[in-house]
Amino acid sequence: MNPPYKITPKVLNLVTTISEKIGQINAKYLDKPSPKLRKENKVKTIHSSLKIEGNTLSEEQITAILEKKRVVGPKKDVNEVLNAIKVYEQLHKYKPESVKSFLSAHDTLMKGLVVDCGKFRNKGVGIMAGEKLAHVAPPAENVPYLMNDLFNYLKSTDEITLIKSCVFHYEVEFIHPFSDGNGRMGRLWQTLILMKQYPVFEFIPFENLIHHTQNDYYKALAQSDKVGNSTPFIEYMLGVIDESLSSMLDFKGKTMSSQERLNYFIELTTNTFSRKDYMGVFKEISTATASRDLKLGVELGFFEKQGDKTNTIYKFT
Repeated sequence: MNPPYKITPKVLNLVTTISEKIGQINAKYLDKPSPKLRKENKVKTIHSSLKIEGNTLSEEQITAILEKKRVVGPKKDVNEVLNAIKVYEQLHKYKPESVKSFLSAHDTLMKGLVVDCGKFRNKGVGIMAGEKLAHVAPPAENVPYLMNDLFNYLKSTDEITLIKSCVFHYEVEFIHPFSDGNGRMGRLWQTLILMKQYPVFEFIPFENLIHHTQNDYYKALAQSDKVGNSTPFIEYMLGVIDESLSSMLDFKGKTMSSQERLNYFIELTTNTFSRKDYMGVFKEISTATASRDLKLGVELGFFEKQGDKTNTIYKFT
């Protein structure tokens, strides 16, 4: 039996605009961002996801940990970051439709933080909102069956992946399969589900936007609980994804200096290239601007010029 939800006009409209933006991003080569951009997005994702759960470390501290530098901070917070880094470094090893993979990711994410990491909870649990009981999760003995049904939904349904990822995220929060770490697992697994069809989602830190709209995130969860289906949460999450994609496109569309373009291009490729290849990445610039950029790159010693006129190529030094 599939989880309950409705496909509203708002959902259909968001799916359409998101699909269009994914196409634009792929066309602009942002499905293969520079190592610098990948690192920044990984830091943003880890920081935002853990911040929602109360982690106190800053993006600068998480960057330092990623670079294997020593950081002063609460031991629990540092452990959370180290665990999250391990998970995000091996994202491609996890299978989004596998319960076993789901448990393995939780084991890595919560290692040293809870005694039952990598295992479904064996006790009842209630979710508090301040001093009020906001949600009573299903009994512990039902969790394995509910999660198996949820993964069967992932495997068998013909539903659109964008919608399916939101439904899964909500259902994880509703079932609350673990004693701790449910929020970060729901967000992580939505990313994995999306990545399977759209690899670009590995580099889109939509969790950053969830962090900045945290009240709306919990409000959407509560509304879905109240109406008995995930429709309000689907609409919220698709809105978050749409806005995150817009931000990614804005990065590509912003006015960049010659130095910024060169830095971005250098991180993108290490091969011998031509002016045409350079303009293939920066489609908005003229041939004259491209020539000026490349002349500057030669002067700065980034690469050397070989050949002349139409036969000119550039080789990294």
